[in-house]
Amino acid sequence: MERSKVLAALSALANDCRLDLVRMLMPHGEDGLSAGVIGERLGLGPSRLSFHLAALEQAGLIRSRRASRNVFYSIDVDGMVGTVNYLVSDCCCGDPRIAACCNLPASAQLPVGTLKT
Repeated sequence: MERSKVLAALSALANDCRLDLVRMLMPHGEDGLSAGVIGERLGLGPSRLSFHLAALEQAGLIRSRRASRNVFYSIDVDGMVGTVNYLVSDCCCGDPRIAACCNLPASAQLPVGTLKT
């Protein structure tokens, strides 16, 4: 992945609302969540939500799809994997201690949908 794309992704994630949004979408896979549900769960109005969704989509971390009158957002797996791989492989020279974070035991992982603050 190109350095400029990784920087854009990390910049987009450097915001409380956007980080919470990405963590919320992760367990929903390709189905994602509708904009209305996301806004309701995060307590964001339409214009503020749209601003954050656009930033994440432009950074290649989420994607949108229209279904009837709703817009659904889901994680862009390729963008997310590319960003994480860049950090672990390129930046850390493949150090096995850092790469091991991708294989955390279940006891060390947060429950699905839990937002750690």
